[in-house]
Amino acid sequence: MKKIMVWGLAAVLSILVGSAAKAEIKVGFITSLSGPGASIGIPYSKGLKAALAYISEVSGEKVRIIELDDASDTSAAARDARKLVDEDKVDVLIGTSGVPGSLAMIQVAVEQKTPMIGLTPLPPGTPGDPTPWIISIPQSPSLMVEAVVEHMKAKGIKNVAYIGFSDSWGDLVYNSLIGAAKKADINVVTNERYARPDTSVTGQVLKIVATHPDAVMDGGSGTPGALPLLALAERGYKGPIFGSHALINADFVRVGGKAAEGIICPTGPVVVAEQLPDSAPTKKAALDFRAAYEKANGASTTDAFSPYAFDAWLVLMDSAKRALAKAKPGTQDFRNALREAIVNTKEVVGAHAVYNFTPASRSGVDARARVVVQLENGNWKLIK
Repeated sequence: MKKIMVWGLAAVLSILVGSAAKAEIKVGFITSLSGPGASIGIPYSKGLKAALAYISEVSGEKVRIIELDDASDTSAAARDARKLVDEDKVDVLIGTSGVPGSLAMIQVAVEQKTPMIGLTPLPPGTPGDPTPWIISIPQSPSLMVEAVVEHMKAKGIKNVAYIGFSDSWGDLVYNSLIGAAKKADINVVTNERYARPDTSVTGQVLKIVATHPDAVMDGGSGTPGALPLLALAERGYKGPIFGSHALINADFVRVGGKAAEGIICPTGPVVVAEQLPDSAPTKKAALDFRAAYEKANGASTTDAFSPYAFDAWLVLMDSAKRALAKAKPGTQDFRNALREAIVNTKEVVGAHAVYNFTPASRSGVDARARVVVQLENGNWKLIK
């Protein structure tokens, strides 16, 4: 645990004669403010600040966020989660910026019966049943990868090479690609992997180039996701490159530079909010997010990660309002009521998606949560 930050509305207790002060809702937030995951974790932090600027209390109850930096370390994410639950007595957990760290948090959340809102997609078989304590805000890899595979098929691509992380996120993207490609009659010719901290993927890219693929699928995320593109450019690869929604990130664009130009990715509609038709169900919420982000952080953004934290907050506030009718914050009864409310969320409109959860499903989004974009001159353009 490298850093602790407490921010939000201060826990000021008003001492009134004959009345008790209301309990505050405590939110434990873990993200990666340092390490390889920081290019995603920092936007998450800024997105939650925007969320607090947008909604700062619920049903008159004050909200306090306790933020910890897991430094992109899986074991630190677990320790941070345990501290937040055991010592800080939080009512809910939100985090973190990588699938391995999120899985470590989940172990604590389930064990301690504390609801958790995940900011990364979760693999099938994630623990938590039969009593579901966990939901995931981002679109599932399968939903998003299907969109780019449809685009591949329309372009006549017959074989695609894959390179991604050697961890659970890399597995998620690869498995999604295999499933969607089979339906589209597209052959996946490689399964090359690399670790997030790696500084070279020359060997993997040489194997990819040797297969002469029609296209390449990048299964990385954030800044490390640019590494395969740089290596492919060095080897003279000129074919189309596709990615997942995990590459919609300012640092990826900056590091990838010219090598990233033209990449095609799925993303939530918020990234191209201004390019959406007025009929798009999430357009207003996306523009509201942009305004709240600028108010809280003093700058604008078009990244895909900060609005995940914003949407997590919208789901939490909607759920907390219903839970408060049953119990007071700081109690197991409230955590139970909050869990029940979260997994029964209905039609909460966010910047990325319209959220609907059930106890049987940790993913609460549908096709309204995806569009396909292409990087042109450093900016994401909607492919209509």
